[in-house]
Amino acid sequence: MNLSLSRRRGGFSLVELMVSVVIGLLALLFATRLVVSGEQNKDAAVGGSDSMQNGMLALFSLSSDATEAGWGLNDPMLAGCDTVFSDANGYALPTMQRNGANFTPLAAAVIQSNGQDPDVISFNSGTSQAGAGSVKLFADYTVGNTLTIDNRNPYAFNDGDVMVMAPLTPGSGQCTLFQLSGFGAAPNSTILVNSGGRYRYNPIAGLPLPYKQNLAYIYNLGAPAQLHFHTWTVANGVLLLRAAELAGAERAGVSVTDNVVSIKAQYGFDARLPGPKAYDPNPGADGMQVTRWSGTMVDADSDGVVGSPGDYQRIAAVRIAVVARSKNTEKPNSAGQCGATTVLPTVFATSVPTGVAAVPVQVNVAVAGDVVPWQCYRYRVFETIVQIRNSQWRP
Repeated sequence: MNLSLSRRRGGFSLVELMVSVVIGLLALLFATRLVVSGEQNKDAAVGGSDSMQNGMLALFSLSSDATEAGWGLNDPMLAGCDTVFSDANGYALPTMQRNGANFTPLAAAVIQSNGQDPDVISFNSGTSQAGAGSVKLFADYTVGNTLTIDNRNPYAFNDGDVMVMAPLTPGSGQCTLFQLSGFGAAPNSTILVNSGGRYRYNPIAGLPLPYKQNLAYIYNLGAPAQLHFHTWTVANGVLLLRAAELAGAERAGVSVTDNVVSIKAQYGFDARLPGPKAYDPNPGADGMQVTRWSGTMVDADSDGVVGSPGDYQRIAAVRIAVVARSKNTEKPNSAGQCGATTVLPTVFATSVPTGVAAVPVQVNVAVAGDVVPWQCYRYRVFETIVQIRNSQWRP
């Protein structure tokens, strides 16, 4: 037998072995790329699902609050009134500016616009079954814990209910929020404003402002445990809620959902002239309409004052946007740069209703303290428009 032929039959040659190794390496390379691509697709899908769930939850929470906003605050004496407010548990009304001075408006919606950064959005409403039920102040109030009223049996006024004292002429003075702490001796022509205990909204020395006989009304907003004063913020990628009726959330807020990097809002004003005039209980035969969007307060009633009560009474709707990001980041390329997102998201870019100019806002999605660049995340934008219907149902 030929010796060389016998050796070849006993194994592979060096060339054959090298070809086998090359083919194996190519197969391994393709398999690795397939696995990596699959993982990237999975991360993108999972990240998109995370942002979808978080964004929808955040938008649902905000829009639900906006839908109820304004109940019990729709009387022209209350809407937009500069309100003295104190809370032993630490909740505070948002501060705005009017004529260069700070004030705290009591209104259905209050937006503290922060440009490209997340806004601070507040929605307020009462829960009294009497709606805007009110009684008139029947004697001058200067100091103390007793208020004389003109109704001997005020309808649906209960011990502990949250009240608001408002001047008869809107804009002529400040309102004061307090709690009813009981009734005076029969026949119940007085109500009491004692402090301490469960009367968290009552200052120790009584109401801080004087009010004149027959020139002020007292409105009932309902039980304090159901007072819907809510303020929404975003911090470090987490949506936070401060709520007057939620224990532990009055001062600092509680987490609602994570991976929400921004919330934005705009007022929808009815700026028609004459339109629904300030303090006019009949806002026009065709109702209120959005004719202008703005993230900041404007002189919607053309009275020369930005942020007057009439401007807050012309808020027909709010436009809300939530920007959520994926939970997982995408890996950077060989140069160390991420390309998951290359352009900052823009909200409020569409013109709705038809003919009303859009006011688009480019949103800053970078999270303070995050070591990962914002370009490594994927983002989803969620938007809605909510009609402030309670503000239109004026007494």
